[in-house]
Amino acid sequence: MWFFARDPVRDFPFELIPEPLEGGPPGPWALHRGRKKATGSPVSIFVYDVKPGAEDQTQVAKAAFKRLKTLRHPNILAYIDGLETEKCLHVVTEAVTPLGMYLKARVEAGDLKELEISWGLHQIVKALSFLVNDCSLIHNNVCMAAVFVDRAGEWKLGSLDYMYSAQGNGEGPPRKGIPELEQYDPPELADSSGRVVKEKWSADMWRLGCLIWEVFNGSLPRAAALRNPGKIPKSLVPHYCELVGANPKVRPNPARFLQNCRAPGGFMSNCFVETNLFLEEIQIKEPTEKQKFFQELSKSLDSFPEDFCRHKVLPQLLTAFEFGNAGAVVLTPLFKVGKFLNAEEYQQKIIPVVVKMFSSTDRAMRIRLLQQMEQFIQYLDEPTVNTQIFPHVVHGFLDTNPAIREQTVKSMLLLAPKLNEANLNVELMKHFARLQAKDDQGPIRCNTTVCLGKIGSYLSASTRHRVLTSAFSRATKDPFAPSRVAGVLGFAATHNLYSMNDCAHKILPVLCGLTVDPEKSVRDQAFKAIRSFLSKLESVSEDPTQLAEVEKDVHAASSPGMGGAAASWAGWAVTGVSSLTSKLIRAHPTATPVETNVPQRPMPEGLPAPAPTPVPAIPTTSGHWETQEEDKDTAEDSSTADRWDDEDWGSLEVSSQDHKSLESDWSSWEAEGSWDQGWQEESSPERPPEGTRMASEYNWGAPEPNDKGDPFSSLSARPSTQQRPDSWGEDSWEGLETDSRQAKAELARKKREERRREMEAKRAEKKVAKGPMKLGARKLD
Repeated sequence: MWFFARDPVRDFPFELIPEPLEGGPPGPWALHRGRKKATGSPVSIFVYDVKPGAEDQTQVAKAAFKRLKTLRHPNILAYIDGLETEKCLHVVTEAVTPLGMYLKARVEAGDLKELEISWGLHQIVKALSFLVNDCSLIHNNVCMAAVFVDRAGEWKLGSLDYMYSAQGNGEGPPRKGIPELEQYDPPELADSSGRVVKEKWSADMWRLGCLIWEVFNGSLPRAAALRNPGKIPKSLVPHYCELVGANPKVRPNPARFLQNCRAPGGFMSNCFVETNLFLEEIQIKEPTEKQKFFQELSKSLDSFPEDFCRHKVLPQLLTAFEFGNAGAVVLTPLFKVGKFLNAEEYQQKIIPVVVKMFSSTDRAMRIRLLQQMEQFIQYLDEPTVNTQIFPHVVHGFLDTNPAIREQTVKSMLLLAPKLNEANLNVELMKHFARLQAKDDQGPIRCNTTVCLGKIGSYLSASTRHRVLTSAFSRATKDPFAPSRVAGVLGFAATHNLYSMNDCAHKILPVLCGLTVDPEKSVRDQAFKAIRSFLSKLESVSEDPTQLAEVEKDVHAASSPGMGGAAASWAGWAVTGVSSLTSKLIRAHPTATPVETNVPQRPMPEGLPAPAPTPVPAIPTTSGHWETQEEDKDTAEDSSTADRWDDEDWGSLEVSSQDHKSLESDWSSWEAEGSWDQGWQEESSPERPPEGTRMASEYNWGAPEPNDKGDPFSSLSARPSTQQRPDSWGEDSWEGLETDSRQAKAELARKKREERRREMEAKRAEKKVAKGPMKLGARKLD
């Protein structure tokens, strides 16, 4: 039987890339890139080839192998695995790049900043302080070639070949025998008399001064060049001069050097160093300190290196949310760092956290997610949106906080293209119907109408036919004037989704009623819309062959072209939480129905003045918003979805640059329309002319005693909205038409109860009047 010797290099769990990296440590070690065979994760592999006749050098290499394996510190190169054979030594560490190569690449890219260097030097000095003060070890090889940089931009101290003990146990510094390294030795080493007084850290601090000079000025040509600081920052020059002073006794201890540099105005006194120090100790910080830190972190991220944000800040943010209960404060910096990730990394690291956040009951968390949805919506797929996001988002429609209800409505602009048939055409329409008819906040009712017009192109044909006309008609009867304007603009923006019969019999009658609206802005928009619809009807009347072209989108499953029309219909999302809605909510803090308190404009004299009739609120009927089973037409998501994020959410001005329809009247109507009039903030009514009576002074129930007609009587009174329930889950999920049925049932029950009490009272009276009957007596009538 034959036995074959196993090759330990071939069985090594790490694969080595043959070509060594440039800028590796001088001497026998060669730095290679590598990867772990099982996972493919990147590593660095230091390789030493054993050569005959170099026993001393081999012993130094083995000592370095042992030191790196036993020394563990965040600022010292991290050891992962190793292999020792008769022919070679393999030392596997975390994936790093030589400092010289890293700085060269950063300078060429124009991204190198003093902030990075300040933190890098801080890490090297901290490593030296650990070796000298805690381990009583002298590194004896501090230079540019001994420093490496990981993927997060962290500087690590390596090259432990020539390290020796500072205890003075007879071991002297090992001989290097490499001229490139001996030029960093301090001048006192040339004095063999031993009369020079020095500290154990003196030699390493001199070499630290050489490293600082090389970082800012390039390779050190000779020791005499240290006299000229060159490009070293002024705040660092005094401390640098202490390091390269001729007297080794005055060179500072590494710990004191850090303290001096971190003094106010010092080179290491900046937000980047402070942020890193806080992240290193974040596990022991108080919750209030963490909250304050994350709140202020977003302001500084723009000045931090991209690699640092991706590989150091992001993991800490994810950990703080997962295990530290950081809450909503991590959202802003999390999404800011997310911009540095590619699509695959975003899916792996950010999306699972976002999905989990949507299930949170924290209101601050929910509203921040809704406000910043545009930053991550493109990374969400449709199954995730429909099964894990939308079911939690819809709870916002029932929230008692108006700001959350408003943000939930506005978020539908982004979610609608990804919703399935049931969620979009049934569930969402049910909530929109409820908000438009019952919400006590006028701006939210207005935003609901606005949002419906924006997402109309994604609805199925049957839903559009049943919902749009009814919804916009209801909006034109809203007591909040901007809601009426939104209803008119909604008709105009979705004009291509209506048949000619609907335009003539359903839409124009509604618009004509608005020509006598108390608000001039509503009347102006109504007239423009009427002219546009009439122009459309007239063009079809003149040339009936255009009918098929004009109605091509009416029965389509979806209308991708609607995106352009919707985009040109004003700045759609009418407010932010901090703008109009918050102003109006502050102006009406109680949850009372919004009433029409707009200044009444007198009609021209001579018009008849019939007694006004209140217009009741339109209930939801089975022909309008009832959540029935839809037809089998499914809403196809538009491949050319509207770019909502390109619009100005704070502006309500109508834009017509991108909207081109078949008739020129449409574009001219959109260009003239404006949302700014009486809308950005609640304006106070104009003072009526002298002699004009207030509306409350009129006799609304009977004709005036004089012969002159009431100028206000021809205007229809606006209905007030219904009171909205104050808590989650108390609203009926049935159709709105059930309200009247419940009232009738309650009235009938009360009548039956009153009748029963009356009958019992009569029986009691008869029993008292006749008294008890005797046994055997016959009852006489």
